[in-house]
Amino acid sequence: MPHLRMFLLALLTVSLVGPGPAHAQVTLTMSSWVSPQHHLTSVVLQGWATEVEKATNGRVKFTMLPKHPSAPPGTFDAVRDDLVDLSYVTASYTPARHILPLMAELPGSGETALINSVAYSRIYWKYFDKVGEYKGVKLLGVFTHGPGQMFTKRPVSGINDIQGLKIRTGGGIAEAVAKALGTSAFVKPAPESYELETVIEQATLFPGGMYSSAFGFFMNEDKWNKIPKEDQAIIEKLSGEHIARLAGASWDEADKKGMEALKKSGVKIVNANPAFVAEVQKRSAPIVDEWIKKASAKGVDAAKILTEFREELKKVAAGR
Repeated sequence: MPHLRMFLLALLTVSLVGPGPAHAQVTLTMSSWVSPQHHLTSVVLQGWATEVEKATNGRVKFTMLPKHPSAPPGTFDAVRDDLVDLSYVTASYTPARHILPLMAELPGSGETALINSVAYSRIYWKYFDKVGEYKGVKLLGVFTHGPGQMFTKRPVSGINDIQGLKIRTGGGIAEAVAKALGTSAFVKPAPESYELETVIEQATLFPGGMYSSAFGFFMNEDKWNKIPKEDQAIIEKLSGEHIARLAGASWDEADKKGMEALKKSGVKIVNANPAFVAEVQKRSAPIVDEWIKKASAKGVDAAKILTEFREELKKVAAGR
């Protein structure tokens, strides 16, 4: 009987204190610096959060802030400083802080966002993560958008047609490439840009794009440490290459819809001729060399890693 009383007392104690720490509910905030309708918000950020909530049986939840707490380039600091728990930002906005991710922004990378994102993710976690450029936050994943192409108000057939032409860029590699080509480049963050089909006449496409944008997807480190280990493990499985594939596929779908809208509006879509492509590669070469120099100063074999990244692009494109 004493043993029975002790057993009943133990059951009563468990029922009073409730489930253990692994089942405690954690609610985190998230925010996006583009509109709620943008796929980065609705598919990537919100979509990933929904996956985590489902996988943890509701123990980890997310709520979207009505307004992003900083200008887009300040997102890293906003997450680090606990103004919001989860968000993302492109390295283009913080090129002095995030040098290694600019590898995935160099001209002529992946033919799609999915290919570029997956190859970049594999290289990042293998070589770059240990360098610590995202120190201060819990980095969950990296990805890129699709090949960055040239959109103009007038026909363009070669390098001479774009000399002095005003070109909007998001900064980083895109700005450097635009200036190297002789355009009058200026920086305007994505939230301040507008739909293109009403203002442009031509889209000029280059193999692998003239640039891309590399994103980091991260969480406040202190909040991460408060998540029970069981749920951290679940989140880790939904991070890394999983995020790269989710975001890459989302960008490709958005790019597809964008091209369809351009065609419907009568925008001329042309492939850059071989001479134009060669000139862009020639003028961009110093940008690649400069990245190798800066990345090497971080203690990595940047030239070797860039070569491996380009081989990884081919593997991913081949379905490996």
